[in-house]
Amino acid sequence: MFVSDFRKEFYEVVQSQRVLLFVASDVDALCACKILQALFQCDHVQYTLVPVSGWQELETAFLEHKEQFHYFVLINCGANVDLLDILQPDEEAVFFVCDTHRPVNVVNVYNEAQIKLLIKQDDDLEVPAYDDIFRDDEEEEAEEHSGSESDNGSEPSEKRTRLEEEVVAQTMKRRQRREWEARRRDILFDYEQYEYHGTSSAMVMFDLAWMMSKDLNDMLWWAIVGLTGQWVQDKITQMKYVTDVGILQRHVSRHNHRNEDEEHALSVDCTRISFEYDLRLALYQHWSLHDSLCNTCYTAARFKLWSVHGQKRLQEFLADVGSNLDKLYHGLELAKKQLRATQQTIASCLCTNLVISQGPFLYCSLMEGTPDIVLFSKPASLSLLSRHLLKSFVFSTKNRRCKLLPLVMAAPLSVEQGTVTVVGIPPETDSSDRKNFFGRAFEKAAEGTNSRTLHNHFDLSVIELKAEDRSKFLDALVSLLS
Repeated sequence: MFVSDFRKEFYEVVQSQRVLLFVASDVDALCACKILQALFQCDHVQYTLVPVSGWQELETAFLEHKEQFHYFVLINCGANVDLLDILQPDEEAVFFVCDTHRPVNVVNVYNEAQIKLLIKQDDDLEVPAYDDIFRDDEEEEAEEHSGSESDNGSEPSEKRTRLEEEVVAQTMKRRQRREWEARRRDILFDYEQYEYHGTSSAMVMFDLAWMMSKDLNDMLWWAIVGLTGQWVQDKITQMKYVTDVGILQRHVSRHNHRNEDEEHALSVDCTRISFEYDLRLALYQHWSLHDSLCNTCYTAARFKLWSVHGQKRLQEFLADVGSNLDKLYHGLELAKKQLRATQQTIASCLCTNLVISQGPFLYCSLMEGTPDIVLFSKPASLSLLSRHLLKSFVFSTKNRRCKLLPLVMAAPLSVEQGTVTVVGIPPETDSSDRKNFFGRAFEKAAEGTNSRTLHNHFDLSVIELKAEDRSKFLDALVSLLS
């Protein structure tokens, strides 16, 4: 069920309890966790923190700790699956779920005893009505048996007539039942077919801190980072980002307002945040402008930097703006390595025509031995590469139809186990709502071909697949989406 009063129905409930936190490994989840930890430390709430990167780790950790805790908090995991079915907890266990993954599983929505959803209902959730997806079978069985029990003592002709009426009534009920089940399947399909993301969990936790008058500048900064993480990873639309930035901007003004006499003074917690417009270039505060432009998805795709002509255009552009190409900034070397590897891999894929059309979608597979392949074995890195590759492909191709297609990308995961990671990315269009239909499509393709897959990632559009099952899995996916 959705929690309406986060303070009373969540925080005050766990404040005097021992709590187990399960936290996913994405940026927004980590920021939300930092805010909640600060609140717990302020109020001396006892808690244990367990990071989890997938469903297997979540199940294992829950089995290990379930006897020691009554209350569990899940951050950016658990909302989009039937949580009780996966974890099989005792009836006393209560789960508070703060998760951006959408759609929210309907069983979680209508379970009032054990599932408490810390999710803003102003998000466009569109949850189906209870009566459209749940039906009380016990009452129907009782009605069916009640008629036959009341026939005792009746005349044979009356029994025949009543029996005929009951047969007609039961036939009608079975027909209505089939019609209801068909409508239910259609409703659930429409509701579950697209995967997308809602309001940042870090923003949700900051809102809780603000409601309790315990919000600090540090917490506000974590909320900003959490939202920014969603934006740079293309998890939310530009409209959603602009709306949420506006909310945070008001908090920035409230926390960091000062008059001229206080201009050089520090705030109470020695942190000051200012709201400024900035360029969306990768690490350009820590890099040269040249390297930032080369390793930012949008500019690399616009300039077509995988080509000699594109490199020349970039040099001309930098000359026009009077850039000093020798000026370097020192910064986050690991992030730089990841971005460089991403752009180099994109250039390799485009120049060797690895992106091919499979009909309803584009497909690209990285081979074992590809430079920096280890960096892309993780789902988050492969998803980032896939999004950037699709954007670059859209700018490079002259085929109008291909510009509107989604992308499926595969990369080696384990040579010993013969597995690959497969991700699905929605089409790259200006009007894209960031909704991803590949989660359900992957599931159906795997079921229809008995492909050996592991749906271990919290994003349903990421799976692990046996390499030898790849051909039949892709054939089924093509058939399903055609």
